[in-house]
Amino acid sequence: MDEVKRIYELRELLERYNYEYYVLNNSSVSDAEFDRLMQELQLLEASHPEIDSSSSPTKRVGGAVQEQFEKITHKRLMLSLANAFNEDDLRAFDERIKEASHLNKIQYVCELKIDGLAMAVEYKGGKINYGATRGDGTVGEVVTDNVKTISCIPLNVKEKEVFEVRGEVYMSKKVLNSLNEKRKLTNEPLFANARNAAAGSIRQLDSSIAASRHLDNFMYYLVNASDFNLSYHHETLEWMKNKGFTVNPHYRICNGIDEVLEYIAEYTLKRPDLEYDIDGIVIKVDDLSLYDTIGYTAKTPKWAIAYKFPPEEVVTKLKDIIFTVGRTGKITPNAVLEPVRVAGSLVQRATLHNEDFVIDKGIMIGDYVVLRKAGDVIPEVVRPVKERRDGSEKPFVMTKTCPICGMKVIRRGDEAAHYCDNPNCDKRNIEKIIHFASRGAMNIEGLGDKIIEEFYNLGVLKTVSDIYDLESSKEKIIELDGFGLKSINNILSSIEKSKNNSLEKLLFGLGIREIGAKGAKILARHYGSLDKLMNASVDELLNIKDIGPIAAMAIRDYFADEENQNTIFYLGLKGLNFDYFGSETPIDKEHIFYGKTIVLTGTLSSLKRNKAQKILEDEF
Repeated sequence: MDEVKRIYELRELLERYNYEYYVLNNSSVSDAEFDRLMQELQLLEASHPEIDSSSSPTKRVGGAVQEQFEKITHKRLMLSLANAFNEDDLRAFDERIKEASHLNKIQYVCELKIDGLAMAVEYKGGKINYGATRGDGTVGEVVTDNVKTISCIPLNVKEKEVFEVRGEVYMSKKVLNSLNEKRKLTNEPLFANARNAAAGSIRQLDSSIAASRHLDNFMYYLVNASDFNLSYHHETLEWMKNKGFTVNPHYRICNGIDEVLEYIAEYTLKRPDLEYDIDGIVIKVDDLSLYDTIGYTAKTPKWAIAYKFPPEEVVTKLKDIIFTVGRTGKITPNAVLEPVRVAGSLVQRATLHNEDFVIDKGIMIGDYVVLRKAGDVIPEVVRPVKERRDGSEKPFVMTKTCPICGMKVIRRGDEAAHYCDNPNCDKRNIEKIIHFASRGAMNIEGLGDKIIEEFYNLGVLKTVSDIYDLESSKEKIIELDGFGLKSINNILSSIEKSKNNSLEKLLFGLGIREIGAKGAKILARHYGSLDKLMNASVDELLNIKDIGPIAAMAIRDYFADEENQNTIFYLGLKGLNFDYFGSETPIDKEHIFYGKTIVLTGTLSSLKRNKAQKILEDEF
């Protein structure tokens, strides 16, 4: 056999098998066969050093050691992307694009944002000329030898013209787990995550180490697309794929921002099942001719944006703990945090629930803490990061007095919470009115938290009953800054409209202890009228599903209170509806959901959770 001829044959075969495996995901040979051919090529090349080639598949295993990385100035800046954290950010981006391009609808390309290390690779005469990291965007590090160890980046391409491709070098979840298992056996430090492992591997001076890490790559950008008469970004992705590069197969052309949002919702759910980490979605204008028209900032292209998935947990500093008073008098410790973005919104405060919660978690003022959003809604402190303490932290001490009225706080029986027991505490009264007017209760539009507090301080709104007397204070309110005749008339109109609410809205608004929106609806549906509920005994209440002994006693105590009776009597005089007129559909005991507990969690594909909850409640 002509060994030289066999060397060239093997090189071509192995390059084709690499393309099948990494690009087409459909290898025509087994791993064992691939390894056998690679070993054969290595032996033959060792016998024929005269035809050594830096572009041979065997060179991927590396071995060269560099004293330091050479620096290179990128021919075109490697810009970073601006970030979007929610739907509003994306719609604002879309509006800017439409305004700059003078188009009514934009075609975008959505791609998965791989959590790895950005890489630029230039080809010249059909071979790799250099591979370089992003660096500072202007100057990067030359890591060509390490790039050559990444099997899915072709060493040779059928294109003699100079071109540059950019993409993401990453480590798969499977490889990370395997490497960490091996490092555990040798007592080496474990890699914290796949991105750090990939970034550290590509910067190894010894390329054999990089080769041993089994890195991967997805290409996502062809720098000089115009040289190849390509007009759309999706065409450049296909061009790179046809040249042998790995392009992530999940990219999609989206006509308009609504399709972009659908793509994001889809891959938010699919994200855990991917074989690699992604931290967002990249959205690019598809029409390359619009790029210069839309323009650039000093750091980012204006024609692309990165939607970042909300982090499951973040770390920030707890600067202080303050106390707030609720409508029931409950005193709640709250964390004052260094502002941090969690689940798409900026968080500066988080509830610490009660004294026991803070003590059990071992939280101190000055701690760095792990924060997340409970149910993707409420900011919650998970735990302190004790290893970051420097001795300046201060222990938590529960307040002994109400922060508003100064009265001594009490702790009731076995409850974890402390309460201000002063019925005339201004903060308690304000919170009662705020709750009564809130969207989930009487839904009085225009009567928000700050306005209620302003009206309270003015003396025109001291109780929930006073809401329905605001007409008499109209002239006094108009004198306040920011209140014209139109704004006060809108509030009065909303107040009048609230009188017609179904009973469950009023019951929830009254703020009976232990009775939330669901409990209020159960009671309203069961009794049908407020008069019947007010006369119900504890034993009767206990016969209702989902009403326990504590709630039953709280209901009786509320309606036995003379002040509460006077409030209800006055509301009746003002014309508020005391009857339930919700769905009277009989309960279908044959229904698939009958007798089951239904939990709504995560992201729903077509409904907001509160809307889905309402549909279920109306059904049952």
